[in-house]
Amino acid sequence: MPKVHYTDFYSHILGISLKVEITGQWGLPILMFPTTKGSFVQNRDFGLNDSVKWFTETGKVKLYNIETIDTKSLYTRNLSPYQRIYNYNKYHEFLVKEFIPYLQRENQTHRIATAGCSFGGYHAADLAFRNPDLISHLFSLSGAFNIRDMVEGTSSDLVYFHNPNEFMPNEQPWRYQHMNLVLGVGEYDICLNKNLNMSGILRSKGIPHTLDVKRWANHDWPLWNRMFPEYLGWYF
Repeated sequence: MPKVHYTDFYSHILGISLKVEITGQWGLPILMFPTTKGSFVQNRDFGLNDSVKWFTETGKVKLYNIETIDTKSLYTRNLSPYQRIYNYNKYHEFLVKEFIPYLQRENQTHRIATAGCSFGGYHAADLAFRNPDLISHLFSLSGAFNIRDMVEGTSSDLVYFHNPNEFMPNEQPWRYQHMNLVLGVGEYDICLNKNLNMSGILRSKGIPHTLDVKRWANHDWPLWNRMFPEYLGWYF
């Protein structure tokens, strides 16, 4: 079994500690996110981590499951729409300026991978598309690429720059040529059209990627647990 341990990572940007589950001892670090409002151990609890245990046991990859602040940002109605996106952007800053540098030092690498299912796929994609120099692989499993309906018409630039399907059409394709981008989705998935649309944007820009539509599959853990080891097997 791969080694698993837990830590608290204090963020000066957020002013709080976030919990992290680390699986494996070496290999490419994969920054992983839970689904909507999920616990940092959700991917373990629903079998996603275990689905790729061969890769963690053999030192191909090392998983870092990070706590989110969904309930303090995009998924709370107790805050104004602007405060929601402001808080989420602070979380993004924490990842880019504090947590990814820690991963780089810890693993002696410049680029990392990102992964997540459903809203976790959004987190992973938003981070990867915003920061291509830091990311080598994106594994978005039934992800979405737009949060505008969560901020109720707020027109802040922060919203635009956290909506990949809005800012990616204006990006420079050369910035993404080194990346391995995988968009996985089920044939009967509630996020199918969102992935078809994002694939169309990437294709129109000449950005290499893989769109994988699984036949007869729904938006749920059995699909994601089948996808993740398959996708890792393409690269590791």
